Amino acid sequence: MKETRKSSALALFPFLLFIIIYLGAGIILNSQGVDMAFYQFPAPTALLLAIIVAFLVFKGSIEDKCKTFCEGVGGEDITIMCMIYLLAGAFATVAKEMGGVDSVVNLGLSVLPASVVTAGMFMIACFMSLATGTSMGTLSALAPIGIGVVEATGLNMALMMGAIIGGSMFGDNLSFISDTTIAATRSQGCEMRDKFKVNLTIALPAAVITFVLLLIVARGGSSAVEVGTYSLIKVVPYVVVIVLALVGMNVFAVLTVGILLSGAVGMLFADMSFLAFAQAIYNGMLGMMEVFLTSIFIGGMAKMVEKEGGINWLLDKVTAFIKGPKSAEVGIAAMVCLTDAAIANNTISIIVDGPIARGICEEYKVDPRRSASLLDLFSCVMQGAIPYGAQILMVGSLTAGAVSAMDVIPCLWYQGLLAVFAIASIFIPFADSAIKKDPWNFEHWCQESQVKNLKK
Repeated sequence: MKETRKSSALALFPFLLFIIIYLGAGIILNSQGVDMAFYQFPAPTALLLAIIVAFLVFKGSIEDKCKTFCEGVGGEDITIMCMIYLLAGAFATVAKEMGGVDSVVNLGLSVLPASVVTAGMFMIACFMSLATGTSMGTLSALAPIGIGVVEATGLNMALMMGAIIGGSMFGDNLSFISDTTIAATRSQGCEMRDKFKVNLTIALPAAVITFVLLLIVARGGSSAVEVGTYSLIKVVPYVVVIVLALVGMNVFAVLTVGILLSGAVGMLFADMSFLAFAQAIYNGMLGMMEVFLTSIFIGGMAKMVEKEGGINWLLDKVTAFIKGPKSAEVGIAAMVCLTDAAIANNTISIIVDGPIARGICEEYKVDPRRSASLLDLFSCVMQGAIPYGAQILMVGSLTAGAVSAMDVIPCLWYQGLLAVFAIASIFIPFADSAIKKDPWNFEHWCQESQVKNLKK
């Protein structure tokens, strides 16, 4: 006998309330001229308010609702995701504290002639964001250098900032320690290296074309670039982490090796003490606390919403416009773009849309490695281009208003090309060749990820 699917639009109200609070606070603060307005109201606080409403609106006893919420919080994917966040934060902070970021930047600048420095800064941003897994960290390190280079050489400021933002989003989308990669792969139940292979097939051509265009268009400059000191040994931990992840080592082991190696380099070749190493690990974990709390709150609330039929209702509405696997992929891409445009946070957008995308994969047999790729690709495309996103807001702040969002947006060539290649990959499956050697089995995936109701 077929099990009745519970479906309710009301069950989605807590999610809607979260978006209204988060987006509304940003709009109000922005109208008051507050810097980084869309990042002032903490997402976990908005989620906590939405969770309280869910407890008040949904039927059942407090004990039952608490049990459901805790099941969501303690789910395997949520637990693994959060542990990876903490280790990724620890690695990024330890590597930065021992001088790794400065060494990467200065090493790149040391080999760049002034005439091609804009393209070179794009390339450095690509590598740094791939190594560190953060677009904001890359921007905070490179944007001040880019501003100084422009002032010294007379290059185009908007184009320089656009190049650095583009390079920052390259690694944010691809890095094994990026919170977007972690969220996308865990929510879809696939391996990081598989998602990386698919994304790289799409992102690399966009990056190469961007680099070539910058070489052609952004030539010039009247002065040499001043370069600081660097140490090759301090770049090694980043390279090791990337290589180990690519060869398939367990992500927990990869990040642990990265943390220990960065600490060893810091204590042997820099002035980092063991106490400073321990503090850097802890501070790195604290730095991931917002996304950590957001993930567990979303996990708990999503479980409550799912139990009340909210996910089924949304899937019914979304799938009404989907006719097959290709339109399902278009739907996933459009969904995460709209969510990111609404809340201006690509990681949270992936966490919110992950369960829905997983349901679409089940319904239309979309490879979860493709859905993870699409979630990450299109959230990064949107995040790196919206004028109220953290990346463009930071550039405006660092340049003290010398360039506006409207100046920078036309120079975001990488994001535009990435969107073109990502859309093309849906209709011309050239990216699928990256995972054909490891074919995906739908029934096995459903069994492993414990997806219910496999067939109508």
